[in-house]
Amino acid sequence: MDSAKYLAKLDSLCTEDLSEARGGSDLFMAGPGYRIVSLAASHGLRTGDASQRVETADDVQALKDDLARQMNGRWGEQQPSWGMVTLRVRVERGEEIPEPWATMSILVDELDLWQPLGTGRWIALGVADKDDADEVHVLAVASDTDPP
Repeated sequence: MDSAKYLAKLDSLCTEDLSEARGGSDLFMAGPGYRIVSLAASHGLRTGDASQRVETADDVQALKDDLARQMNGRWGEQQPSWGMVTLRVRVERGEEIPEPWATMSILVDELDLWQPLGTGRWIALGVADKDDADEVHVLAVASDTDPP
């Protein structure tokens, strides 16, 4: 998928009906009021050779950073990057954190976050690289629920 297609997908997350859990090849997870899609993945290169893993993770991170810069141009400067450590601690202590934020706190270390004007939605980008047995993903989130 080229940059224009990634940006079109991010734009579509501002208007998609989040009440249905309709799937698609890019669907990572969905529920009432949110959708998480995988914009790009490392395609299984994460296993075995550590040098390949780092290169792949760096490439995926670079894609996410590039998309974030382009989204800043479309929607204005993002909120400050949101570290997930505090949310993870709150979940571990038993605090009820709404989805998709609870799941994202487990999958990523940091989210870039926007609230595009007039949409009533939060759009976030993050790199899911916490599971050594899985591919590294650039995840995009659309949510009607405010971040906690």
